[in-house]
Amino acid sequence: MLSLQFIETETLMSDSILEVNNLCIDFISKDNTCHAVKELSFSLKRGKTLGIVGESGSGKSVSVLSIMRLLTGKQVSCKGEIFFHGEDKRVNLLTLSERQMQFYRGNRIGMIFQEPMTSLNPSMQCGRQVRELISLHLNFNRKEAKQKTLELFREVLLPDPLKAYNVYPHEISGGQKQRIMIAMAMACNPDILIADEPTTALDVTVQKVILELMKSLQQKHGTSIIFITHDLGVVSEIADEVLVMYQGEKVEAGKVNDIFLQPEHPYTKGLLACRVPVNVRPKRLPTISDFLQMETNNNPTVKGIISPEEYKKQIDFLMSSPPVLKVRNLKKHYPLPKKVFKKRSCFMAVDDVSFDVYEGETLGLVGESGCGKTTLGRSLLRLIEPSSGSIIYKDTDVRSLSINQLRHFRKEVQIIFQDPYSSLNPRYTIGKAMTEPMKLHGILNSDKQRKQYALELLQRVSMEEKHFYCYPHEFSGGQRQRICIARALAVNPKFIICDESVSALDVSVQAQVLNLLNELKKEFRLTYIFISHDLSVVKYMSHRVIVMKDGRIQELNNADELYDNPQTDYTRQLIDAIPEIVNFNN
Repeated sequence: MLSLQFIETETLMSDSILEVNNLCIDFISKDNTCHAVKELSFSLKRGKTLGIVGESGSGKSVSVLSIMRLLTGKQVSCKGEIFFHGEDKRVNLLTLSERQMQFYRGNRIGMIFQEPMTSLNPSMQCGRQVRELISLHLNFNRKEAKQKTLELFREVLLPDPLKAYNVYPHEISGGQKQRIMIAMAMACNPDILIADEPTTALDVTVQKVILELMKSLQQKHGTSIIFITHDLGVVSEIADEVLVMYQGEKVEAGKVNDIFLQPEHPYTKGLLACRVPVNVRPKRLPTISDFLQMETNNNPTVKGIISPEEYKKQIDFLMSSPPVLKVRNLKKHYPLPKKVFKKRSCFMAVDDVSFDVYEGETLGLVGESGCGKTTLGRSLLRLIEPSSGSIIYKDTDVRSLSINQLRHFRKEVQIIFQDPYSSLNPRYTIGKAMTEPMKLHGILNSDKQRKQYALELLQRVSMEEKHFYCYPHEFSGGQRQRICIARALAVNPKFIICDESVSALDVSVQAQVLNLLNELKKEFRLTYIFISHDLSVVKYMSHRVIVMKDGRIQELNNADELYDNPQTDYTRQLIDAIPEIVNFNN
């Protein structure tokens, strides 16, 4: 074991296992300096969970990366103190050499990263990645390390530990990959576990399992946890204390019940308010800017609530006209690898699905990953060719359209994809990405007119004229999603499929995008299919909701009735998994 005798220590036993004092992190470039974290101080108590919340860019992840000493290079400046309190040692992690830091990283401080697919080596089997970590830090031989890995896989409740040991990351689901990451982080039984957005973009049911798993591991091993998220509902379920960050600064900190019951800073009030409510349907969701711009002691009021009776009238009115889209007995199957002496079988991604969509309606489509939501949405546009069934749009059989006819159909029926970065060409400016489909579909008569229309659309989605000349990598996730919405509107569609278009966004940005979608729907008289795994968001946005599981429709009903009186156990499971702000009692 690496000797640490030369490190200045104090023989003391503190209630805190980690203490951060006046942490400043700057990113230095040739042109300017970005102050990512400013004078941040906090402590983590032994055996407790500290939740750090804030929007993207608030400095959450950068702060904990500095604890792990993963911010390196001449372009990064880290100042302040980060004390790790051992049983009899108090060590400033920022003063350690890289070799000394290896004793703490992974061994005493473990970390679960936000995106498990990019954190795991795609060319190595999952078990081998955990085994190598155990061999490095615990000096186990190959057989012992494998046995320890299988024990960890059982502890994190992987359904088949031996199978999980031998698979590659791309062969398992997001929830299973995240459990692999938890097993890796807990391999050396660390004193501190840092979880950086470990449940973002996961299904609500998988999210609930991951949170329960982390709490059980904490109780078993006495681990102290730093849990980073933008969702205060998740924090309320797992944290003892919470620290709120905004633009690199701590704006509020304290016990979870104190912060949630009596928030003092406008930013904290905004974070709490902009979560999608499940008990009422406001005409417009509050946003962070509403609270930051308010005068002292004045809270923004919700501008109108749509009553259940009013919403029911809207649905009855929409369904009084013939449906604009009819889907009947739609199927999409994928052949599985042929086994010796056995008939080739198929995986039914979409299995005999039928439904109608009415003009002006928002039809919600909800279910866990792998239930067939995205496959169904793409099949409607024939981005994926259905195996059988019919798709009738305005009395036109979509499956019988020629290539030229299909191009015209896709002008009228657009899709907003889940990942706005991969759906934008990184070599195209935003202006070109918007005007190229306009030119292809013959929208307007000249490049000048198309540019002007694109600029108007960018302004409509709260972007600026200068953004017309920028590239996708220059924008945040929320900005890219608004750009994708503007691009979809550029060809004057009447029907838009929103495929998980807000699933990975901050709750504050999510509120902005949902408000925007509702405003555009009224302005352009649009019809939506809104796909999501989050039932609270689907309930707020939709008139009716389809619940899917294993490629089949489990339930189809009015959004309010489905939430209040679910007819299937699966729907009840989805509703129960929605994280809610706990109503604490003093």
